[in-house]
Amino acid sequence: MNRLRLLSFNIQAGIESRRYRDYVANSWKHLIPHSGRQRNLTNIGALLRGFDIVGLQEVDAGSLRSAYIDQSQYLAHHAGYPYWFSQVNRELGHLARHSNGLLSRIRPGSVTEHKLPGLPGRGAMVVEFPTSAGEGFAVCVLHLALGRRAQRRQLDYLIEVARHYRMIVLMGDFNCGCGSRMLRAAIAAAGLRGLDCELKTFPSWRPERNLDHILVSPALRIRGAQVLDYALSDHLPISMEVELPAGVCLMSADTGFVVPA
Repeated sequence: MNRLRLLSFNIQAGIESRRYRDYVANSWKHLIPHSGRQRNLTNIGALLRGFDIVGLQEVDAGSLRSAYIDQSQYLAHHAGYPYWFSQVNRELGHLARHSNGLLSRIRPGSVTEHKLPGLPGRGAMVVEFPTSAGEGFAVCVLHLALGRRAQRRQLDYLIEVARHYRMIVLMGDFNCGCGSRMLRAAIAAAGLRGLDCELKTFPSWRPERNLDHILVSPALRIRGAQVLDYALSDHLPISMEVELPAGVCLMSADTGFVVPA
């Protein structure tokens, strides 16, 4: 009752990529809708069904290119998640609505959106779940910038967010891996665990870089982590099973009853 199965996935707005040249061949799919996108999203939805909380990056929140479908909502319905949220970080009118997303089988107590430092368009969403211990368990879904200067500022910001919680998970597309001294320094400063250089997620057709991570506070026990071989985007999804401290369980925000995880 105190274990959670987590998944983080950059879904590239539902576009399937199998080689580098697809970035050029599929560029039009970032602008207008196409039937293959919905088929790919349905396949992604089937993958998500085995998890308790899912963090999504590069989601479209409803624009021309997604046929005005909020992809977080679409995946929540197809995968059977009663709770879902979209954080729009880059609004391009009818053309695109770049977002982070979260799907949950457990009702959260609160959702807080953060605009990350740097140029507009990057954000983090902190979702807090009540626990039997009377303190919140937080999940932060994030997507960092590509530039190192912006990454440094954004990691510093997230360290301060993490320090407010004894039990927190940070998961998403960090756009940097084990070779980043900034990332290692941030993880050490926040006391986080879970960085694994062997969990390579990018590119999905030949994973060579570990850009996607699930990091947890020391109070949480990691039961296992892996990259899933489902090449439905240009990133592979990464999963982790975590265990809350002894005697601590998640609770439903509306009823107060303990929810089996």
